[in-house]
Amino acid sequence: MSYEERLQHVSVLGAAGKMGSGILLLTAVEMADLSLKPENRGKAYVLNAIDVSDEALAGVMKYLKAQVLKLAEKKMVGLRKVYAHRADLIDNDEIIDQYIFDVISLVRTTTRLESAYDSFMIFEAIKEDPEMKIGIFSKISLNNPHKPWFFTNTSSIPITKLDEGAGLNGRIIGFHFYNPPAVQKLVEIIKAEHTLSEVEAFAQQYAKNLRKVVVPSHDKAGFIGNGHFMRDILHAAAEVDKLSNEFSFVEAVYALNKISQDYLVRPMGIFQLVDYVGVDVCSFIMSVMNPYLENEDLHCHLLDNLLEQGIKGGQYSDGSQKDGILKYEKGRPVAIYDPGTKTYVSIGDFQSKVDGKLGSMPVPPTWKNVVGSKSKDEILQVYFNGLKQTSGLGAELARTYANRSCAIGQQLISSGVAMNENDVNTVLLTGFFHAYGPINDYLK
Repeated sequence: MSYEERLQHVSVLGAAGKMGSGILLLTAVEMADLSLKPENRGKAYVLNAIDVSDEALAGVMKYLKAQVLKLAEKKMVGLRKVYAHRADLIDNDEIIDQYIFDVISLVRTTTRLESAYDSFMIFEAIKEDPEMKIGIFSKISLNNPHKPWFFTNTSSIPITKLDEGAGLNGRIIGFHFYNPPAVQKLVEIIKAEHTLSEVEAFAQQYAKNLRKVVVPSHDKAGFIGNGHFMRDILHAAAEVDKLSNEFSFVEAVYALNKISQDYLVRPMGIFQLVDYVGVDVCSFIMSVMNPYLENEDLHCHLLDNLLEQGIKGGQYSDGSQKDGILKYEKGRPVAIYDPGTKTYVSIGDFQSKVDGKLGSMPVPPTWKNVVGSKSKDEILQVYFNGLKQTSGLGAELARTYANRSCAIGQQLISSGVAMNENDVNTVLLTGFFHAYGPINDYLK
C-alpha cells in the first residue's frame, strides 16, 4: 500500500483533545491536499474524528474551520494552481471557501470506536494510560481486517510495551507531536523493538510532508523531551525544599521560577511550564516513567501536595491558562499558591524581598531578544561569563540549575535514550523553545 493509499482512510483517537485536535487538523490538510491532486480526483478519503463527547467534537469542527481558513489565506498562490481547472472559482474568497469545504468534508465525527475498524491508519492521542491504550489498540486490531498501523502520541510509555501488549507485531511507532501540534515544529519518532521498516519509512515521509523537525529517540520511558522535563521539575522542587529555612514556600517557588526563566533565559519558568502542561499530567507522567527506571525515583512530593489540594493547572479549551501553582491574569503570573493557608499570595507582597536576597546579577538578555538574534551565541557567552564571576544566592542557584540541566542531557545519552548531544539540544531548542541546548560550554 502506497503513502497516498494508506492515508485514504484514517482515524484519530482523542480527536477533540488538546493534542488530538492538532493532529486531526494536520492530517485533514495532508489528506485533502492528496485528494486534490489530479490523479486522485474521484477517490474517497475518510478521516474519522473519534472522541467520547459529541459536544467536544462539535467544538473541534469549529476549530478546524477557523484554522483551515487561516491556512488557506497563507497558501493562496498554491491553491489557485490546485483549482485552476475550476472555471467557477474566480476570486480568492471562492477558492478559500472551496478549500475549507474540501478539508472539512473529509472529517466524520463520531463517538463510536467501531468507526476505526475500516481505517488503514490510527493516530492516537488519548489519556497517557498504558492499559487503556493497549485495550483500545487490541480491540481495533482484532476487528480491523486491514491490519492498520498505529501512530501513538505517547510522551512517556515505551512503544514496545504497547506493541507487545496489544499484539500488533510491529505495526506501531511512537510519533510524539509537541503542543500545539499545528504550531510546534518538533516530532520525536520512537521505534518499538519490532516496528516494521515500512511503518518507520511512512512516519519519516509523513513528518517531512508536514515540514516537521524529526528527532529519533530510543524506546526508553519518557524519551528525550519528558526525560529532561520531568527531571528538571524534580531539581526545581528539591531546590524549593533546600530554601525552606530562608524562604517561605511561595517565596521559594517564586525564586526558582525566576531563576529558571530570567537567569537561564527561558521562555517561561519551570513552575509556569508545569502549570501549562498540568500539575496532574506531570505527576502522572512521572508515575508512568518510574517503573522503567533503575536506581532513580522519579516522584515529586511537591506535586503530590498540590494535587491533594486540587491544584491542577492545565489549559481551557480556548488555550488560555488555568490557575495552578501560579495564579494568572491575562496570561501573566500574579500570585503563588500557598498550601499552608490554601490561598494564593500576591507576588507583589514578597517580590522585592526575594529579589534582594537573590542578590545582584549581570542583567540577563530577554529570551525574546536572544532567540531572534543572529548574535545569539555571542550574547549568551557574554552573559554566562558574567554569571560565572558573580557571587550571591541567585547566581549560585542559576549556575547549579544550568549545570544540572546539562547533566540531565548527558544522562539521557549515557542511559541510551538519546543518540547524541545534538538530538538532546534539538528537542529542548525546538520542542521547548529554549534559547540554547542544555548541553553547552557556557559555564565551563
